[in-house]
Amino acid sequence: MTAEVGETGHEAGQAGAAAGGPVVAVEGLSRVFPGPPEVMALAPCSFTIGRGEMVAITGPSGSGKTTLLSLLGLLDAPTAGSYRLDGLDVAALSDDERAAVRARRIGFVFQAFHLIGYRSVIDNVELGLLYHGTGARERRRAAVEVIERVGLAGRSDALCAHLSGGEKQRVAIARTLVRRPALVLCDEPTGNLDTANSESILAILDELHREGLTIVVITHDPTVAGRAGRNLQICDGRLSEPTADNAIVEPADHDAVAETVGGVA
Repeated sequence: MTAEVGETGHEAGQAGAAAGGPVVAVEGLSRVFPGPPEVMALAPCSFTIGRGEMVAITGPSGSGKTTLLSLLGLLDAPTAGSYRLDGLDVAALSDDERAAVRARRIGFVFQAFHLIGYRSVIDNVELGLLYHGTGARERRRAAVEVIERVGLAGRSDALCAHLSGGEKQRVAIARTLVRRPALVLCDEPTGNLDTANSESILAILDELHREGLTIVVITHDPTVAGRAGRNLQICDGRLSEPTADNAIVEPADHDAVAETVGGVA
């Protein structure tokens, strides 16, 4: 079943791309954690993220950002509502089915990098294709290409434990890019970096955005959020979207709106 869903996700993604449809389309999506007491982590929300958009989701700790990221990244299943990822309805998939679609269609860039320190840069990047059925020669070719793209051509054989924070995040981005995902989810991608390295990582994300990659960035940093073309904000358990004239789109408008309650991140 897993392989079948993986192929279906790929085919649906190709259809979505051909039709020019959104990469993310959610309607009435919610997440409730059972109690007692029961916690409404994400109240029903409906929004879309278009192909090639770069969207920042900001807000204080405990406001629901991580819950929303987990649902978009298929790391968790919603309690109710629909979610179409690149044309495929993924809300009701089993754990194994979500894992198959996630491996093929979603890339992650985390604050903590999640690299294998005792392995080389190129080994870590190749791991991004390990479960794709890609042959060893093709994995190596693709890894070399994306390593060069993020500016680490001279560091391919270096152990990740010996890299700087900025270099580690470049490897994490390369590991994501090698899979050619439909959606890239970044969770505080500059949170562990100094100003200079943060700017270099943001410059890479800017370039990927210009090339048409769909990116969602979770961040506390207004500077990072300012690089995105669109911002969703979570405050006091409510996600809203400021318009060009600084008005706030409220939940009743049903446009890029979510709510969170109960202090769950």
